[in-house]
Amino acid sequence: MAAAHLELRHCAAPLLSFPPLPPPPSSNPSLLLPLRRRAPSLPPLRLILRRSSLSAAAFIPSSAAASDPDKLLEVPSSLPLEPTLPPSLLSNEVAVDEQKKKGSQLRKRVIFGLGIGFGAGGAVLAGGWVFTLLIAAAVLAAAREYFELVRSRGISEGMTPPPRYVSRVCSVICALMPILTLYFGHIDVSVTSSTFLVAIALILQRGNPRFAQLSSAVFGLFYCGYLPCFWVKLRCGLAAPALNTKLAHCWPVVLGGPAHWTVGLVATFISISSIIAADTFAFLGGKAFGSTPLTNISPKKTLEGAFAGLTGCIIVTVLLAKVLCWPTSLISATAFGVLNFVGSLFGDLIESMIKRDAGVKDSGSLIPGHGGILDRVDSYVFTGALCYSFVKIALPLFGV
Repeated sequence: MAAAHLELRHCAAPLLSFPPLPPPPSSNPSLLLPLRRRAPSLPPLRLILRRSSLSAAAFIPSSAAASDPDKLLEVPSSLPLEPTLPPSLLSNEVAVDEQKKKGSQLRKRVIFGLGIGFGAGGAVLAGGWVFTLLIAAAVLAAAREYFELVRSRGISEGMTPPPRYVSRVCSVICALMPILTLYFGHIDVSVTSSTFLVAIALILQRGNPRFAQLSSAVFGLFYCGYLPCFWVKLRCGLAAPALNTKLAHCWPVVLGGPAHWTVGLVATFISISSIIAADTFAFLGGKAFGSTPLTNISPKKTLEGAFAGLTGCIIVTVLLAKVLCWPTSLISATAFGVLNFVGSLFGDLIESMIKRDAGVKDSGSLIPGHGGILDRVDSYVFTGALCYSFVKIALPLFGV
């Protein structure tokens, strides 16, 4: 290809001169363009463009430039000014970036998941105010995320969300409910009183009160405040010692001795462990064998993954029941595992339904790699109430 001349006008800074470059080897051809400015005192510049998609038709040949040096070079606007890579190389780079991003995301999930697991396990063992304050902190964060979802554009279309000050008051009330449950031993009075106060605040507000405001606020009190309180009732309310648990006999006296291992502690530990097993087995089974969608609410969940989660939940529940000698019956242990799985599955689906209507993927970004706190505790919201009812009502029917 013949050399071409390109004139530069209106240069804001003086041009630097570069020494002449040796001609490129024949194996790696380059396009050599001598550039010069109108000022006769400055030497010409040389610019080498490699692997460019520029065509020779875009330049004026050197013979034409020599005959008419004042003639300017016109470059078409559609001409790519930067070197472009083949589509195959671009797709490979995108794939590598996606792989690195997924690896980093998985690393964050594992690290923060282990941190949350060890912290929650220590709080479950401690019980009392330590466990209750942890529940209250999680409830406060989950309630704030819930009311932000309700106030989002996706849900608020066609309805009137509660005012922001009502949402904040409801979040504080939800956080106080576990503490009141531990202190008074029951929760019915606090829930009823809180609902009545919120209804009065909504009715007396300025403007035109709407039923949608009341329904979303009351459901927030029930979903984020009332239901998590059953974990406090389960862990701290069932104070009967687990006499058959062999681990209790070797428990240090400094940490409470054998009396520290109560029915509430054993039931809470087995329930939380089985929920973790259900989520893990469902994820692995769905990734390996999942092909049949479970529901339109959450497209990633599959029927095969749900079956794997149910199997893992039952296996872990039965094994822990054998180790901790509670419940003593195989049928009751299996039923306890099935109940934990049902509560965790539908708790996850209900939170997915709320996020779908809100038009978001995660409820928040509080936990790196996991999303919001509501994304992490959705499987536990209904399970505490189901487990407490199972221990108080169903187990006596099995003679436990």
